[in-house]
Amino acid sequence: LIFIISLFLGTTITISSNHWVMAWTGLEINTLAILPLISKSHHPRAVEAATKYFLVQATASTLVLFSSMTNAWYTGQWDITQLTHSTSSLILTAAISMKLGLAPFHFWFPEVLQGSPLTTGLLLSTVMKFPPITLLFMTSQSLNPSLLTVLAILSVAMGGWMGLNQTQTRKIMAFSSIAHLGWMTIILVYYPKLTLLNFYLYAMMTAAVFLTLNSMKVLKLSTLMTAWTKAPSLSTILLLTLLSLAGLPPLTGFLPKWLIIQELTKQDMAPAAMIISLLSLLGLFFYLRLAYCATITLPPHTTNHMKQWHINKPISSSIAVLTTLSIMLLPISPMLAT
Repeated sequence: LIFIISLFLGTTITISSNHWVMAWTGLEINTLAILPLISKSHHPRAVEAATKYFLVQATASTLVLFSSMTNAWYTGQWDITQLTHSTSSLILTAAISMKLGLAPFHFWFPEVLQGSPLTTGLLLSTVMKFPPITLLFMTSQSLNPSLLTVLAILSVAMGGWMGLNQTQTRKIMAFSSIAHLGWMTIILVYYPKLTLLNFYLYAMMTAAVFLTLNSMKVLKLSTLMTAWTKAPSLSTILLLTLLSLAGLPPLTGFLPKWLIIQELTKQDMAPAAMIISLLSLLGLFFYLRLAYCATITLPPHTTNHMKQWHINKPISSSIAVLTTLSIMLLPISPMLAT
C-alpha cells in the first residue's frame, strides 16, 4: 500500500510541478516506489528486471537534471515550459525517450516487463509512462519536430518487427507499448492534446488486456490456447479488446490513429503518416495472433497442458467497464474533433 501511494504521489508531484527539480523529484519517487513491486517475487529474473529498470531510470533521471541545469545555466530559467536552449531540449528528448522506452532506447522495456508480474507490468506500461509524457507535453513547443518524427517511426517499426516472433504475452504487450508510444510522439509537436488523448485511450485498452490476462493467469501463448475452456466469455471479449488495441475501425483504438493521420496530412506530412500506418500493420499481425490463440484455435487433443476447469467466478467489474470502453468509444470522435 505504501509503495502504491508513493507511486501516485510521485506521479502527482511531476505532473503538477512547474520547476524542473520538483519534476525530477517526482520521477525519482516513482522509480523507487516501483522497484520493490517488480522484485517482489524474489525470482532471479525479477531481481534482474528490477536492476535493469533501476539503472535505465537512474541514467534517464540524471539526463533530465543535466538538461534542465544546462538550460538554467544559459537562460536563468528553471520553469519547465521555458526550455529554450537547443542542446538542453535534445538531451531532454533523449532522457524522456529512455524513461518511456522509445526506440532506440527501448531495449530495457520488454526485459523488465517479462521479469515482473502482470499487475506490475500494467503499472509499468500505463502509470509509469504518464509523468514523462506530461513533461514532453509541457515542453512540446521547444522540441525538435524532425528528431521526434524519426524516433516515432523507429519506435513503430521496432515495436512491430520485434513483437512478431514473441510467444510471451508480457513481451508482446511491451512491444505493443513501444509502437503506441511512436504514435504519441509523432504528433506531439503539432497537436500535443492528441498525444494525451492517445495516451489515455492506450492506457485504458492496455489495462483491459492486462487485467483479462491476469484473471485468466496467462503468461504464454500456449496457456492462452487452453484458456478458452476456463472463461469463454472473457476470451471472446479479449478478442475485441486486442483488435481495438490494433486500431481496427469500428473500435475505440481506431479513434487516435484516425485523428493523428488527419492532423499529419494537414501538416503536409502525408509520407510520414503513410509510413507509420503501414508499419502499424506489423502490430496488427501479432494482435491477431494473440486473438487467434485466445478464441479461434481449439487445441489438438494431445496437448501437454492441463485442461483448466471452467471458472464460475464472475468477471470483475473493472474488467467489464474497461473492455466496454475499449470497444465502444469510437462514436465520441465528433465531440473530440470539434
